Amino acid sequence: MSNGDLNWIANFIWGIADDVLRDLYVRGKYRDVILPMTVLRRLDALLEPTKQTVLDMKASLNKAKIVHQDQALRQAAGQAFYNTSKFTLRDLKARASQQQLKADFEAYLDGFSPNVQDIRPLA
Repeated sequence: MSNGDLNWIANFIWGIADDVLRDLYVRGKYRDVILPMTVLRRLDALLEPTKQTVLDMKASLNKAKIVHQDQALRQAAGQAFYNTSKFTLRDLKARASQQQLKADFEAYLDGFSPNVQDIRPLA
């Protein structure tokens, strides 16, 4: 990827921040929102192709009363991490109710594997 492409992407993201986050966050605090959401979106995109496989594996493991599920879920995801929440960021984007969105977003974050939970900032 060229520097021109990277600059265009960065300007695009910060332009959205100016439009969407204005009056919600102090301009200097945008990075506190933009970086975590960018990382979450990337993780979400990587997990999207195997989302249903992971959910099916989770249901099977729960039904079999298997406690140590981490390795099987990582394998189902095809990644070193997974998310067992029924939500994706795309699902959450469609939420109309702010109160429901908050609860669903928290459930989405809580669905990530322990190794991703470890990097989640404490609120």
